[in-house]
Amino acid sequence: MARFLLYRIFQAFFVIIAVTLIVSFAIRLTGDPALMLSQGAGSVTEEDLANIREALGLNQPFLAQYMDFLKGLLVGDLGQSFMGGISVSELVARALPATLALAFTSLIVSIVISIPLGIKAATSRGRWPDQLIRILSLVGLSFPNFWLAIMLVLLFSITFSWLPPSGMEGFASFIMPAATMGIILTATNVRLVRTTMLETLNAQYVMVARAKGLSENVVLYKHALRNCSIPLITYFGLQFGGLLGGIVVIERVFNWPGLGTLAFDAVAARDYPVLQGVITVLSMLIISINLIVDIAYGLVDPRMRKG
Repeated sequence: MARFLLYRIFQAFFVIIAVTLIVSFAIRLTGDPALMLSQGAGSVTEEDLANIREALGLNQPFLAQYMDFLKGLLVGDLGQSFMGGISVSELVARALPATLALAFTSLIVSIVISIPLGIKAATSRGRWPDQLIRILSLVGLSFPNFWLAIMLVLLFSITFSWLPPSGMEGFASFIMPAATMGIILTATNVRLVRTTMLETLNAQYVMVARAKGLSENVVLYKHALRNCSIPLITYFGLQFGGLLGGIVVIERVFNWPGLGTLAFDAVAARDYPVLQGVITVLSMLIISINLIVDIAYGLVDPRMRKG
């Protein structure tokens, strides 16, 4: 296991280098931050723009700027924001808990709903519960997440005034964003659980468990579900990583103070250090999640430990 972990960490190092290098180069093609910062300042000369670039460190060659970023990354310093000179590490530290909390809550909501529905669909294959669940999952897949978010706000905030329309203020503020993402994720997860359970229910050990007189819930949730959990763990883990990077729209609709909102504002302001810092942190999180998923294989299935 130690050799495996070292190998994956070695891989992760090169992935982070590749991601940060590509991002650093790509975001510099979006425009000149000096022009953005000088807007509204009246007439600006080329000398003024050169002074701004020098103050921001943009007058250095690209590779020199990138190496400075890597040196800072090694000590946890992601640089300074162009807007106000605030530490990027501090901005990310403020926004990260909000994004993690929303993504984790959304995934838990989806898992809690999709596993029972997927098992019910598999055990009722071809009958009306299976058909109904499959139709509902198809409908859920057809909803754009931003449209569903807006509809929930109109219904529960504007019409009934039951829930806060935006912001992160207590448990109630989690309900609509988590429900929006949870519904979208459940539509996919139900189909995955149904497919994996159908492959497992005809296995010999399931027949033996039933022959022993075990209750149907024990057979389904303790034996069948555990033995088909490897693809589920893989997908749920990758899904959580995807949530961290793809939750921007939901955060904007609900004015959620997370990394998505921070990255969106950084793009609009051409704030290179903030955008680079956000993407770097997200990349490291996704790599860590993939590593945790691999470790979880061995905890769930002893056969994987032998491998």
